Formats: sequence, C-alpha cells, structure tokens
Amino acid sequence: MAAAVLQLAHWSTWAVCAVIKLPQLAAVLAAGSARGLSVGSLLLELVGFLVFLRYQIYYGYPLQTYLEYPIIIAQDVVLLLFILRFSGNMKQALFYAVTFGGGWYMLTLQKWIIDLAMNLCTLISAASKVAQLRCLWQTKDSGDVSALTWSMSAYTCASK
Repeated sequence: MAAAVLQLAHWSTWAVCAVIKLPQLAAVLAAGSARGLSVGSLLLELVGFLVFLRYQIYYGYPLQTYLEYPIIIAQDVVLLLFILRFSGNMKQALFYAVTFGGGWYMLTLQKWIIDLAMNLCTLISAASKVAQLRCLWQTKDSGDVSALTWSMSAYTCASK
C-alpha cells in the first residue's frame, strides 16, 4: 500500500511538473502583458532549479530523481522571454543566457562550489517566492499571476 502511494505521488508530481507553468504562460500570452510578475523572482527560481539539476547530474543521481527539472526550466525560460518581451526588455535575454550558461559551467569547477550552491538552494527558492510576493504587494495587483500555477507548485512541494 505504501509503495503504491509513493508511486502515485511520484507520477502525479511528474505529471504536474510537466505542465506547471502552462497556466501562467497562457495567462501572460492571453493578456499580452506580464503585469504582476517579478523578473527577479523568476531569475531566482531559475538559479535554484539550475543548481539542483547541475548537482544531480554532477553526482550521478538517477534520471528519475530530477527528470522534471529540465522541463520546468524550459517552461521558466519561455516565461522569462515572454516577460522580457512584454516589458520591452528583450535585449536582456542574451545577458541572462550568457550569465546562466557561465554559471552552469562554473558550478562544477570545484566540488565545494556545487556543494555550497546546493546548500543554498532552499534559501534561493524561498527568496524567489518572497520576491514575487513583494512584487504583488508593491503593485497591489496580481495582474497576470496564475493562481493555478501557484497551486500546482504547492502540490509538488507537498508531494516531495
């Protein structure tokens, strides 16, 4: 029974992660605006996901332990491009790509770097949520933030 519940949690989490950002992407696309979304929050989230993914690959963990992360990262990158486009800052996309690419490489220059970065992942993830909440508080407008995406995120956190 416990094994079946674990399998259900695993596969349902993976399924939710496969589409987790789609409601947010659809809301931004439909509105033609990224009002209420924090670029800083999204960048911190991407940093956390990239560090986690790099750590898993570096230490040779089985693919099924991190399979959802490349999918979420791809969705976050598309969302970042939408935010940059609708805010008129597309020129920053190249800077972010180079920065993240360099960071991906630098994480594994020394073992202690990837270990330290992984230890900071929870803090980075929490900071991304705080940054988004701060943006919502400052603008007093949830704008195009998707409640469904946030709900799906809460489910995946609880199921892990």
